[in-house]
Amino acid sequence: MSQAVTDGKRIEQFIPPEGVPITFAIASIGTRFGAQFLDIVFTSIIMFVCAVAILFTGVLPMTAEAMLMVLLGFLVQIPYYILSELIWNGRTLGKRITGIRVINMDGRRLTPHQVTARNLMKQVEIFAPMGLLASVGTQSAWENGLTSLWLLAVVIVPFTNRRRQRLGDIIAGTLVVDTPRSVLLSDLVLSAPAAASSQAEYEFLPEHLDVYGKYELQTLEDVLRDSTKRSNHKEIEQIVRTITRRIRYEDTVKPGRELVFLNEFYRAQREHLESLKLFGTLRENKYHEHSRSEAKKLV
Repeated sequence: MSQAVTDGKRIEQFIPPEGVPITFAIASIGTRFGAQFLDIVFTSIIMFVCAVAILFTGVLPMTAEAMLMVLLGFLVQIPYYILSELIWNGRTLGKRITGIRVINMDGRRLTPHQVTARNLMKQVEIFAPMGLLASVGTQSAWENGLTSLWLLAVVIVPFTNRRRQRLGDIIAGTLVVDTPRSVLLSDLVLSAPAAASSQAEYEFLPEHLDVYGKYELQTLEDVLRDSTKRSNHKEIEQIVRTITRRIRYEDTVKPGRELVFLNEFYRAQREHLESLKLFGTLRENKYHEHSRSEAKKLV
């Protein structure tokens, strides 16, 4: 993992198991605050609806209602942040709107433990202290002062480290980055070495094409557009070895035919994903189904 600054943005580069370098732009502090503000608005609406339902139904004793109202923030916010980041691959509603997401620092998929850790820490960092300050009369002046200092320190932390991580990100080993845009340009298919009308040299079955999603396809497109890489380039050879191993492709790719293999795999993978999109089952990335299944375990 390496870091650089490009056009005023802090850039992190990862080399995942596939061997293809992936570059992310670290999300700005302003964008993160915007996403957090939106998430607070959404959770506040949910909490308000729940509070109204609890008060007007009257099915619980007064003491139980009072206790539930105190815990309502915790009971709404924790499931909201954890489940949305698991289901949407590191994004809440606020993050989706502002175009950012949470990723694992080592470039692999987010684990449920990381998502849970960073969001539980959010309660300690932000919501619990804010709740204490909002409870007028429950704390002395010096206790309010210490709580305010804690909040100030928490806000300062992202400004003091190069990756703009808050405490929860540091503990969980996560980063908040701009969501990469997967834009598949049509001219690459037309300019591929093997014309679509000719006999393909390599055949790919549906089980070969179900492994990757549109994000990995975009990454492969970036590699194929790099005119400095030829078939005997070590990175190209490594990519071919990784893809054939991961999709369990049994046919041998002859030396010097690596770019032909990658172009034909790109074309077949693109056609496969576009056909899935017609049925509303487009795969976001290679972790898409796993992330959804992990989220279901927590429901």
